[in-house]
Amino acid sequence: MLLASFFLLAGLLILILGAEGLVRGASSIAVKFNISPLVIGLTVVSFGTSAPELTINLISALQGSGDLAIGNVIGSNIVNILLVLGICAIIVPLSVKSSTVWKEIPLALLGVVLVGVMANDILLDGGAINSLTRTDGIVLLALMVIFMYYIFGMAKNDRDAVPDDDTDTIKQYSGLMAVILTLGGLIGLVVGGQLLVEGAIAIAANMGLSEALIGLTVVAIGTSLPELATSVVAALKKQADIAIGNVVGSNIFNIFFVLAATSTLTPLSISGALQTDILVAIGATFLLFLFMFTSKKHHLTRAEGVLFVVLYCCYTVYLVARG
Repeated sequence: MLLASFFLLAGLLILILGAEGLVRGASSIAVKFNISPLVIGLTVVSFGTSAPELTINLISALQGSGDLAIGNVIGSNIVNILLVLGICAIIVPLSVKSSTVWKEIPLALLGVVLVGVMANDILLDGGAINSLTRTDGIVLLALMVIFMYYIFGMAKNDRDAVPDDDTDTIKQYSGLMAVILTLGGLIGLVVGGQLLVEGAIAIAANMGLSEALIGLTVVAIGTSLPELATSVVAALKKQADIAIGNVVGSNIFNIFFVLAATSTLTPLSISGALQTDILVAIGATFLLFLFMFTSKKHHLTRAEGVLFVVLYCCYTVYLVARG
């Protein structure tokens, strides 16, 4: 327990330092290449902060722990919206670009809805079990390719556009230093996330918790800490595009790449309890989209952030009660 606690604390510290370096380096690169921080948030930052989920999922799939793998992704997506964006909005109300409202958030919603459909073989196809098959994984990977094509098109348009005045507030580094900060930050996120999750799983296992519960809570929160650390740092620096792009991009990566790659590697069976969690993920993503048109248009306000955090606390109580 003592060693596990050390891993957990060390991992948290490395995560925070990695997030700081990643935000500074990625923002500087965005300015140098006249690419909007939103594109950086949706690609480099979101992929980097999804690396812990990918690592955990591949290991879980190879070890036959399907509930842990699916619970990790679905739980992380719920954490990203309700907890990460909730905390960020409480710190600084987040302004959301029109492209994110009408394209990225709906794509993230489409991803969890597709998982909900694919995970209901018994209900929809009369199958023997509910599972994500290799075919499902290949379909999700194909949608990931389309998303990346869209992002590259967005990046090209950014290079051709007039630089945004908001980039004047971003501290710029030399090309080499920006790359070092970005890569160092990514490495810090992966290493820190792995240490933290290993420590947390060891502590949780000693307390007799189920694999699904560990995946949806301890592992999901642990692997979402890079998103939390990165988005909070970005919010404090008033770089809402990176804060929002990181979370929405990570949720897209989690479904269309992490879960897709895992189910392509090995089919994942889905327990009945996880169906409820998929519905929660769908509901949270839809609520994020709905909030873009309530209160203050294309903004996530402090009140909405508080509601997100409260909903996450209620969901966690439900998970613990469910066991």
